[in-house]
This record gives sequence, C-alpha cells and structure tokens, in this order.
Amino acid sequence: MPITPFFRRTALPLCLLATALPALAGPTPLPPEVDAALARAQVPRDSLVALVQEVGQPANRLAWQPHQPVNPASLQKLLTTSAALDLLGPAWSWTTPVWIQGELTDGVLKGSLVIKGSGDPKLVVERLWLLLRRVQQLGVRDIQGDIVLDRSAFAVPLHDPAAFDGEPYRPSNAGPDALMLNYKSVTYTFTPQPARNVALVAADIPLAGVRVDTTVPLLKGPCDDWRGDLRADFTDPARVRFAGGYAASCGERQWPTAYADPKAYNERALTGLWRELGGKLSGRVRDGAAPATPPTFEVTSEPLAETIRDINKFSNNVMAQQLFLTLGATQRGTGSPDQSRDVVRQWLVDRFGDNVAGTVVENGSGLSRDSRVTAQLLARVLQAAWAGPAMSELMSSLPVSGIDGTMRRTRNANTGRAHLKTGSLRDVTGIAGYVLANSGRRYVVVGVINHPNAAAARPALEALVKWTAAD
Repeated sequence: MPITPFFRRTALPLCLLATALPALAGPTPLPPEVDAALARAQVPRDSLVALVQEVGQPANRLAWQPHQPVNPASLQKLLTTSAALDLLGPAWSWTTPVWIQGELTDGVLKGSLVIKGSGDPKLVVERLWLLLRRVQQLGVRDIQGDIVLDRSAFAVPLHDPAAFDGEPYRPSNAGPDALMLNYKSVTYTFTPQPARNVALVAADIPLAGVRVDTTVPLLKGPCDDWRGDLRADFTDPARVRFAGGYAASCGERQWPTAYADPKAYNERALTGLWRELGGKLSGRVRDGAAPATPPTFEVTSEPLAETIRDINKFSNNVMAQQLFLTLGATQRGTGSPDQSRDVVRQWLVDRFGDNVAGTVVENGSGLSRDSRVTAQLLARVLQAAWAGPAMSELMSSLPVSGIDGTMRRTRNANTGRAHLKTGSLRDVTGIAGYVLANSGRRYVVVGVINHPNAAAARPALEALVKWTAAD
C-alpha cells in the first residue's frame, strides 16, 4: 500500500493561530557561521530547514524554510514518543502473560507453557531468563508438551532485514514482533587472554543448535578495524565463524548482531535458555493461541517513561517500531502498520491542525526513505511537550550534548546544555530539541539537512546550536 501525505484543514484555536502567524513573514537570514559551514560542505542553503523559538513564545528567532517537508530520519521518533506519552501516559507498561497448562507432578508438566506477547520492546535476555526462572520456581522442570507463543497482538507483514540498506546483520534492521525477544539479536563479547594468546568469545544468549567459535587468535598491533580483522561469517544460522583474529590492544569489546534466521530466533532462544537453566522440553516451540483463562503469572515491563529514554537517547529503531505498533494495538485494537499510522496521524491533526501539512508517517522509527515532516511541526511538538504534563519525561529522554546517548561524543562549549534528538541516514542529518542559552533562556531548536553531502554538513547544525546558545 503506498504511503501518502495526509492533510486535513481544521479551524485553528486562537492560541495555535498566534503561534502560526509569525511564520507568515519572510525567512530570517541564516547565521553567518551556519552559512559558512554549509558552504564548506558544499551543501546549498535550500537543503537545510531550521527553526529556533524560545520555549513558550510564538515568535521565531530563526525560521528557514520551516514549512518545507523533509526526511527527518530518527527525528521521527519524537512524534512516536510524544504521541505515546500523551495517549498512554508515562507510567504505562507492557504485560506478558504466561500460562502453565496441564497436570504438574514432581516437576513434570504434562501440558504446555504458553507465553503471549503484547509488544514489550525490552524483553531482553535478562528479563527472559527471569521469566523462565519464575516458571521453575512454580515447580516446572520438565515440559512434556510444547512452549506455545501467541504473537497475535501485532499484524505485520513479512520483514526482510536487508531491504533497507543491505545490512541484514544490523540489529537496528530487525522487524517488529508482538513477542520481541532480545531484539532478535546476539551480542558477542571478545575478551583477550594473553597467557593463552587467544580471545574468548561469549554469546549473551544461548541459541539452541547454533555453534559459535569459542576463541580467536590474538593479533599484535593497534585496535583499528577490529570487526574486520575477525573475518566474521554470520550467514549460516547453525554456525557462527570468526576466521580472523582479534587485536590484544582492543581490550574487551562487544559486537551486537542480528541473527541470520529471525523466524527461528524465538524457538532457538527459548529452547537454549530453558536447557541452560537445567530444564527439559519434550515438545517444541511453536506459534499458537493463548487461552482465555487468567494467566498463571505476568511479566511487567519498565514504565513507558523509561522505555522512551532508550528509544530517544540511543535512537533504538526496533523499540520505536514496537511502540508505534503498540499505539495501534491499544488505540485501534490491532497492532498493524496501517492502524498505527492512523493513530499518529489523528493525534497530530487533533493537536496541531494545519501544521501537519506534508507529513508522512511510515513506521514510527524514521528508518525510512519516505517519511516526511516539517521543521514547523517538530517545533510545535516540542513546544507542546514543554507546556504539557510529561515535559520532564520527554526532555530527559533526549541525548545530552557531550554527556550521553547519540550526543556523547559531541563535546564543545555547549556540553551539558543541550537536550537534542539526533537523526541520520544516507543523505540526511538532523537535530531537534532544547538548548539552554547564556542568558538563561531555553530555546526549541530544529535543523534538518537533506542532501548527498548531509553527513559532511553536521558542523552547520553544531553552528546552529552554538549560535542559539550565544543568544
């Protein structure tokens, strides 16, 4: 189904009209330092959209093509997380119900273990281990039936992890799932053992039936392209090989990778963890329907406010798509892409009226070539969040310049003074968030560049933040 822009004319309330009026004036000039940085990167001015406003104030300090729709990359996550905070609330959480079905005698379950997913974005290995440990605490050691997985909460099409950028082993390319276990990925840890002249290789989750090289030779020299030196081969779902070596100077490093056969991931992960805990399984792990009876117990996720910190600070695409589909499931009864788009679209129209013109919502994460949004709308979302009850939750979810998340390496005079969501794709780079200026005023700042040289033009966005902070 093609993705099309949506636009619906509505009468603007007077308070929104007052905010929109200043943008009717001509564009304000770009700061000279921003202009110069664009020129050095050989990026034309028309490739930039930008808007700077003091929080709570309608006047634009800077407005450069604020109504031009652009690909926002991961800035799209601001729409998803803001809508979720508004519609679900910061304390909302996911529950994963579990049923122990059948006759249980002396640790032997003559029946099945049933797990129903509700879209929890962070059912990672530690929490999955605790879920299975809880099953054992209730007396189950030997399951003589099946482990049944109910994944019906989401209705999503088949996903090709290589479709977006040809990188199927990037964890960020994993497709959404109502029962998303450990992001369908494996994190390999490499630990040098100089006395043995090898590095130990450890996987964070044991996948049943998958063999992994347990050591690789140590290499001398600097720690440069250490992943390339390993000469990894992840193509065989049953065998992970490292044909190269690992530089001792690297110390301990971790490499998260998506599993080669995502359809089999849940089966291998649950079987492997259950056996590692000493459990037995006579049947298999399969999809099925959960019973209508109350569950034996439930596993509850962290609150939404904590989840969006991971989504925004680390730009986690998988978690963002899980949250996006959760909006469809909770607000429309079906966690499908179409229903979820409808929820976010309607939320934007209800809150921001005509400012949604040209907006295209695809999957909620920004991992898309088709998403579109204007600087004006992003600024309006940030202004509304600032004035809303979940201001502290959204703001604290944004990376802090030079401190954490995707901004931790951006150390300059503004270190610690800017909370900025970042976005980057091929041909796209952007920032959006809040900047504390020298005067003590705080500003909403949005800047997005769409151009083949966008990555080289990042200094222009840094110059925009610096100019804003200097008042």
